[in-house]
Amino acid sequence: MLTYFRLLLTWIAHSDRVGITAMRIAIAIVFLWIGALKFAPYEADSITPFVANSPVMSFFYKHPTDYKAHLTREGELNPADRAWQTANDTYAFSHGLGTVEVAIALLTLVGLVSRPWGLLGATLAFLTPFVTLSFLVTTPEAWVPALGDAQHGFPYLSGAGRLVLKDVLLLAGAWLVMADSARALLATWVSAAPSRGRTESRLQGAALPINAEGRRNDAVPQAAAGTRGDRSNGQIYQSKTSIGTIDRSTPSSAREGS
Repeated sequence: MLTYFRLLLTWIAHSDRVGITAMRIAIAIVFLWIGALKFAPYEADSITPFVANSPVMSFFYKHPTDYKAHLTREGELNPADRAWQTANDTYAFSHGLGTVEVAIALLTLVGLVSRPWGLLGATLAFLTPFVTLSFLVTTPEAWVPALGDAQHGFPYLSGAGRLVLKDVLLLAGAWLVMADSARALLATWVSAAPSRGRTESRLQGAALPINAEGRRNDAVPQAAAGTRGDRSNGQIYQSKTSIGTIDRSTPSSAREGS
């Protein structure tokens, strides 16, 4: 039993590549699904409080301060409120946001075969939660309202607040995918760029002349140097031998006289 448990742990320890790929696909599914739902009126109505209270997004609406009187529950159809949402540009903004989210999903998914596009998608997926998590600060509907119960306000998240808080996981997952895409892209650039040593050796080899035998003359100077060295050594040896011969052939009287 312990052996099988070790095998399982070993597989888990080496399955990080599978985890990164699964995270990439999961992020793409979330953005693709939620982005497609942005073209449905009920989903556009549900994000109205977030957009209307956001200091960086409320300008997309024509009447951001009047949204509370026209909120509807999911599955409910109120023609008057639907007409107000249309005049408020609620659906136009939601369609644009959905298009962006679908594009992020496709770019992230394309990262399985294209690292540059995947890096772009992962970066956008990483930046998106910073906007959505800011809704916890700007949107009153993110917290349980004070309707008589003791549990309201911070830290008691409403259904909308709990949905937004989950984007922390999206932030962390997109960070891992973004880092993996950047690492793979850098590895591709390093492998494609020739090293300085190999480039210099190729340039030096190309600059060497070719002799009559079809071989480069890079060995000729060394051979010549070796010949000169042998020749000089021979001359020194011969000189020493000659001097020794002269000394031996010179009479002792002459040596004494000298």
